[in-house]
Amino acid sequence: MAEPSPRLRVCALYPDLMNIYADRGNLLLLEYRCRWRGLGFTLQASGLGERLDPDAADIYYIGGGQDRDQKLCAYDLVEVKRDALQAAAARGAVILAVCGGYQLLGHSYQLGQETLPGVGLLDLETVRADGPRLIGNVAIEVELEAGTRRVLAGFENHGGRTILGPAATPLGHVLKGHGNNGRDGREGVREHNVIGTYLHGPLLPKNAWFADWLIATALGLDDPLADLDDRLEAAAHLEARRAAGV
Repeated sequence: MAEPSPRLRVCALYPDLMNIYADRGNLLLLEYRCRWRGLGFTLQASGLGERLDPDAADIYYIGGGQDRDQKLCAYDLVEVKRDALQAAAARGAVILAVCGGYQLLGHSYQLGQETLPGVGLLDLETVRADGPRLIGNVAIEVELEAGTRRVLAGFENHGGRTILGPAATPLGHVLKGHGNNGRDGREGVREHNVIGTYLHGPLLPKNAWFADWLIATALGLDDPLADLDDRLEAAAHLEARRAAGV
């Protein structure tokens, strides 16, 4: 009797509040690329006031939101979900945080006179600067596997400047664009299977290869994923790189 196909379980945190710049497209692409390969896929949500099960998902996803919504989610993350999210990370679940969600995984996010608490999952701090927002197409070079360098391309739009602490490793290095703070040439952060980035618009449809890496990592697959006809996805990636000037 054949073994059942693996099933990717995804949990979206605050999908009603943290979903600007069409970042729900990240969830859709994960679903499609699983189903096109005959892999199972389930999506659940965890909103304000709802407890998080650290064992119920293979990928936990949080997007970006407006300031008011981000504040609500910041306190809920700390007061309701922090322990479970840290437990999920400790067991090796993939956590992907984009833009506002990325900022909330650190120690704090300072907004003028107000400081939002972070869940402390990553060694970083973010401060809302008085200067202009960091906006535009961006491309970064990443090395998710030793000896293999790839390009992620997307769009950034953030007023916060993120500074990585000594225990944090950047997701990649900026080829074009601003990155974490517009100064140090770093973009995002990666701590084992926990990834934060400012790239969106959305991120995964522009970088289907990265979606596949997330799926394979989350499922712990020994064999590579089956190939797909990725002509459209490759064209989208090349266009995103072209827009960034890479």
